[in-house]
Amino acid sequence: MTAGSTAGATAAAAAAAAIAQAIKASGAIVRVRPHDFMKLLSRQDEPVVVTARGGVFTPHYKYLMGYKGLVFFTQSPAPLTLPANVEVIVAEKIWIPE
Repeated sequence: MTAGSTAGATAAAAAAAAIAQAIKASGAIVRVRPHDFMKLLSRQDEPVVVTARGGVFTPHYKYLMGYKGLVFFTQSPAPLTLPANVEVIVAEKIWIPE
């Protein structure tokens, strides 16, 4: 194995370890369609949603919310119309490990 391929393998292993650590830190994140996210949101009395706008050429909107111990995530090409009772926290960025 050459020094270059060893360095590449080390970098890949470090990246995999960082992703695994991020998943451990964040817990289970459930990805749902925007429609399903809105249905879950309507089941809560005092919902809190974290949102962020992303995209360079095509904007998209990301949303996170906790529900019954799980974190739900959705992404939409257009902003979702959230109910008036939702506490919205605007984040600079939402990053979800793949």
